[in-house]
Amino acid sequence: MSEDYSSGTEAAAPPAKDPMKSFRGVQVGILVIEAIVVGLALPVVAQLGAGISSLQGWTVIGIAVALLLSCGILRRPWSMWVILALQAGLIAFVVALPSVAVIGVLFLAVWLWLMWLRHDVATRMAQGRLPGQRQDS
Repeated sequence: MSEDYSSGTEAAAPPAKDPMKSFRGVQVGILVIEAIVVGLALPVVAQLGAGISSLQGWTVIGIAVALLLSCGILRRPWSMWVILALQAGLIAFVVALPSVAVIGVLFLAVWLWLMWLRHDVATRMAQGRLPGQRQDS
């Protein structure tokens, strides 16, 4: 039992850990991995597409940069919509470069799974069922 001897009251309990903060760390990791994978698609654009200096190349570079920049907006409630729009941009390559569209489909599946996990964590947090919220005797 810790007491604050200057005021005679008990010290406040430490703040609870924010599970969404660690979840955002996972999301940042996935965004960085995805940006690297999209960047590694540039040789495919150079060989099978119109070249890196074409609209296809600049679009792939732009999406990779946008993925990295979206790491900074993950606290916003609309951030998942931005990330899903970037996935749609990759999937739109299905017409010109199907191999780049495959990257978009794979990471779309990852992001949909992460959205489901995020919803599950938020539900458990609201119900008080997370391990950090339990008070064991």
